[in-house]
Amino acid sequence: MTSIESVILEVPDPAAAERFYAAAFGLGDRLRVRAGDAATSGFRGFALSLVVAQPGTVDRLVGAAVDAGATTLKPAKKSFWGYGGVVQAPDGAIWKIATSAKKDTGPATRAVDDVVLLLGVSDVKASKQFYLDHGLAVAKSFGSKYVEFDAAGSPVKLALYSRRAAAKDVGVSAEGAGSHRMVIVGAGGSFTDPDGFGWEATDRAGLPAARAV
Repeated sequence: MTSIESVILEVPDPAAAERFYAAAFGLGDRLRVRAGDAATSGFRGFALSLVVAQPGTVDRLVGAAVDAGATTLKPAKKSFWGYGGVVQAPDGAIWKIATSAKKDTGPATRAVDDVVLLLGVSDVKASKQFYLDHGLAVAKSFGSKYVEFDAAGSPVKLALYSRRAAAKDVGVSAEGAGSHRMVIVGAGGSFTDPDGFGWEATDRAGLPAARAV
């Protein structure tokens, strides 16, 4: 079965990115960085979501990211589904930090329960079928609006939005072009999906140029 072991962000300055992500989120092997300067502009078609236990943890992680150099796209606040905010890292990657809880039940921590890779795709149904054909199983599906795949113990979960909905969710314009500057490392082999998101085989995850942060 296809699973996601880690996400690689291609960044202009890996050392600076390592410092930022260690200070902001500390995700270890789930996130890696390597040098890359392929042309890109606007929305890169994806966001990474950190799911946490309570609002205090959202605030702590958002605060740590901003202190380390992130830009706020959506200030953390309550909504009908819970509490969350969105920041953009110095390398351009967009991060959503959220919880379904509306009240704290204990001290704020930096613990991240789940990392979810949210892909903004041109055709949700077609991309859903593509990933089904590559061995993923659907956990939740809301027609052509949203699909979440069964994590099956994966360190990183995968979900699909339409590109426009994904951009709206994180507070940016859907316009964008060029490289995604993001590679998915998984157990299902190397391939490229219909929207140009590339997967690399798990045995390539340990390349010296892709370092865990």
